[in-house]
Amino acid sequence: MGTRIIMNKDFTRRRVLRGILGGSAVTLGLPFLDCMLNTNGTALAGGRPLPIRFGTWNWGLGMNPQRWVPTKTGADYDLLPELKYIEAHKKQINVFTGFKAMLDGKPNLPHISGMQAVRAGGVAPSMQNPMDIPTIDVLIGDVIGTDTRFRSLEMTSTGDPKHSYSYRSANGFNPAEVSPVALYTRIFGPDFQDPNAADFKPDPGIMLRKSVLTGVTEQRDAFMQQLGQADRTRMDEYFTSVRQLEQQLELQLQKPPPAEACHVMAKPADGPIGTEIGVAMANHKLMAEILAMALACNQTKIFNVVFSDSASNLRMPGEQMIHHLMTHEEPVDKELGYQPKATYFVERSMETWALFVSIMANIKEGDGTLLDRSLVFAHSDTEYARIHSISGIPMMTAGSAGGRIKTGIHVSAIGEPVTRVGLTIQQVMGVPVEKWGQGSMQTSKAVSEILI
Repeated sequence: MGTRIIMNKDFTRRRVLRGILGGSAVTLGLPFLDCMLNTNGTALAGGRPLPIRFGTWNWGLGMNPQRWVPTKTGADYDLLPELKYIEAHKKQINVFTGFKAMLDGKPNLPHISGMQAVRAGGVAPSMQNPMDIPTIDVLIGDVIGTDTRFRSLEMTSTGDPKHSYSYRSANGFNPAEVSPVALYTRIFGPDFQDPNAADFKPDPGIMLRKSVLTGVTEQRDAFMQQLGQADRTRMDEYFTSVRQLEQQLELQLQKPPPAEACHVMAKPADGPIGTEIGVAMANHKLMAEILAMALACNQTKIFNVVFSDSASNLRMPGEQMIHHLMTHEEPVDKELGYQPKATYFVERSMETWALFVSIMANIKEGDGTLLDRSLVFAHSDTEYARIHSISGIPMMTAGSAGGRIKTGIHVSAIGEPVTRVGLTIQQVMGVPVEKWGQGSMQTSKAVSEILI
């Protein structure tokens, strides 16, 4: 039997195709059409703006400056061998070099000091509490990430959930998903509400959970009065998390707004998880595709991706020595001028970063792409890993945050604090901050070269 199509008269995002297929009623949501946007393709026809997202992408153990750092600044920057992988999206990527993590007389804790400086503006981390102040994703999430189902999504290719650099405090750590299947199930599992579905029915289970959380919150004041200061601090962090979850549950009791490029992708096949470079790259690709669709479906506006941890434990097939050990023990090839095996991981990292950018750029949304309406901050923890240098930590941004910044520019600021980049990103994303950073890294100077 054929399919009989009946169309609604109004041309809105709620429009569906209804029909009969094989004797059963069917309903099919329409994709996001140009006629459902405003005339410029920059917002929904009703005036609601398309969302802007922020995320971070991390790779460990830096690069070889002589093979990575462009020799030209500005829009005509050149691509050296380790940076050549971004060529297809060079006009959408900014490169920041020469920025320094200040120590203010404190010891350089390898793979920790640089990471905290870039992500949190901190100057004196400890081995016990490497991230004891909020990271940039959390600060931005407090402004733009409160109206989605997930406040943020974290994932890593390394197989270790502790490989996440998203912190509200030393005790407020956001663990990472390590499995593409687990990430998919978390996002598109039973609790997923298709923003483009014609019908919506709140989940009674969510309603029950929300009422339970509300009851706990109401008892907070009486309970807190019975605690000492240290326990109050811990419980304050706990109740902050509870409030955030409560807000997320509240959103699931409401019909989600339409999402332009959203469609539920097929569940990925289960596969190996581990530190072998091929496995890590394959899992990264799957998780990047899942994440991109989660963003397109407005499940979150904040994300953190770790391709390799700051003391990278990735390895080649058949090799016992991990990337980290290679940076210290592999001799520099006299003819090449660098460590060939360690450099292999730098190049795979840049290849994987380019793939991530490409996945974001390939999803059309309104008059642009998902990448156009995002700002992705990519960085490492060190400049030259062999000596743990933190005087020129490589950083990049991809996307223009909906046209809020210029792209395709190399900015070199020899000796300037890395916090200038973080401050600029926060201001672009709407965080009301005039200065940022600790000690000599505190700055009120934005990177004007990329500002509109």
